[in-house]
Amino acid sequence: MNEVRQALDTFNRAWRLRFLLALICASLALACQAQETKSGKSTDQLAHEFDNGSGIVITELTPLQIDNLVTLGRVWGFLKYHHPQVTSGQRQWDYDLFRILPAILAAHDRPTANAALLHWIEDLGDVAPCKPCAKLDESDLDFRPDLDWIANAALLGADLSESLRSIRDNRLPGKQFYVSTVANIGNPSFDRELDYASLKLPDAGFQLLALFRFWNIIEYWSPYRDLVGEDWNGVLTEFIPRIALAKSAEAYQLELLALIAKTHDGHANLWRSLPVQPPVGKCRLPVNIRFVENQPVVIGVSAAYPNSVAEPEIKTGDVVTGLDGVPVAKLVEGWTPYYPASNDQARLRDIARSMTRGECGESSIRVRRDNRELDFNIKRVPSANAGSGATAHDLPGPTFRLLSKDVAYLKLSSAKTADAAHYIEQAAGTRGLIIDIRNYPSEFMVFALGSLLAESETAFVRFTQGDLSNPGAFHWAAPLSLIPQTPHYSGKVVILVDETSQSQAEYTSLAFRAARGAIVVGSTTAGADGNVSPFALPGGLRTMISGISVFYPDKTPTQRIGIVPNVEVKPTIAGIRAGKDEVLEEAVRQILGRQASPVEIEKMAKP
Repeated sequence: MNEVRQALDTFNRAWRLRFLLALICASLALACQAQETKSGKSTDQLAHEFDNGSGIVITELTPLQIDNLVTLGRVWGFLKYHHPQVTSGQRQWDYDLFRILPAILAAHDRPTANAALLHWIEDLGDVAPCKPCAKLDESDLDFRPDLDWIANAALLGADLSESLRSIRDNRLPGKQFYVSTVANIGNPSFDRELDYASLKLPDAGFQLLALFRFWNIIEYWSPYRDLVGEDWNGVLTEFIPRIALAKSAEAYQLELLALIAKTHDGHANLWRSLPVQPPVGKCRLPVNIRFVENQPVVIGVSAAYPNSVAEPEIKTGDVVTGLDGVPVAKLVEGWTPYYPASNDQARLRDIARSMTRGECGESSIRVRRDNRELDFNIKRVPSANAGSGATAHDLPGPTFRLLSKDVAYLKLSSAKTADAAHYIEQAAGTRGLIIDIRNYPSEFMVFALGSLLAESETAFVRFTQGDLSNPGAFHWAAPLSLIPQTPHYSGKVVILVDETSQSQAEYTSLAFRAARGAIVVGSTTAGADGNVSPFALPGGLRTMISGISVFYPDKTPTQRIGIVPNVEVKPTIAGIRAGKDEVLEEAVRQILGRQASPVEIEKMAKP
């Protein structure tokens, strides 16, 4: 306690009393939990004093408090994945955060906060010298842990820095409690993270716990940490006041959405909180919208549209320019920070599906048609009746068909692995097979179908995986290959993709593209690939991250970039109005050649 006493002498009696009380409370709580741990109780049997709330009340935060909370968040996360008391499951580490928070919030300066952190760590007990110690294997290393900050004595003070470095150097190999790896796959599993579903919000302590949990999972277990594209330390600083001071459950969830969006990972979202994502409301306009030529375009009108005239007033191909008197461009700008996505194409895809949401009843919409601005009054209807927008852009109808004697077509949104050989047999003798992955595959087709496209053993992907012994380190795995099987398809393979192609669809495209002579036609995909790792956040919330990184065999990344087509073709507004599928038309053209009749191509590709 010498460092604490020296720090306490630097400020007045009021601050001394406040800090001392907080520190005594924290110490007593830690001592009680330490005794419970020694008695052999499991994590679930440890202290329950925070089951009904953290007891942390924050009405405002000073810059000093924010800085000290940043350090706390980083130290808490470091200890979670490095200290043997935590990695062995002997602490309810969420509740330990609430025990130290009062002292950090009360600290008069940075040295005082650092002294409290040091005392907190000392109460965890001595860290025995490791035998054997975990070592970082430098071979096949993609990137290493970012732990330079624990040596920053100017930030932490010499004693706290030395303590953290000693913990790092004496970590045990492969020992974790709050994270494991999925068998036979290798992505992280966070199934010991509690969701505190009965939590009453707002609760500043649990809200900070959500931030610290999410931030540290990205820091130590996201294989795409180096592709986030944000100052991740700066993100922690920015969101401490935003999340801690959120005054309602809705505000808390909205700030979490904004935080998650900073990862630029299309797998990460707040799936149970999408109703708070703007615009809010239980109803939608009965039209389906897609961004075409970077503009929101009506691509379909649902059956709920009041069809009292010969044809709907709003037509396919209309460009939406305003909603309820507000320009769409301004609305999209305001909504964008709350839409997690790996790239702009995927973000606009998701905005398009939600942008007409609002209160039920009368609404107004402005569209542009043939250089004219037209205004319509239209009722929003319950979302279940309005249609949620197209989640696939493939052809309606059967899974497999012959577009002509020379062109076969297969869509993966309804394809079955058991029928893979049958599809190839049906396509035998055609000049080309179009595999439409402008959708999400109904089943995992990579090997069942991909092996029938490959002529020889063909590497198509590489992964990186995390290291339980070295949190924050990621290593390259060996390339994965397609092994040829029969019946083999010998014609040209054309793969169709666009912004609806995400995750498994992208992985499948990556595999099929490896077949000799195969090409990809369409537009850049969503850029979120790899097995997902879900986890809970306080308040009964769920999110996930991309848990394994996916690269081409030459280590070219796919995350955020997507599958870049060999031949880029995007729908046009004119094509939407004419009812054409311009991407499919180009695929047919790639098979038949430029000499093929445009009329015949358009007829074959007609939806």
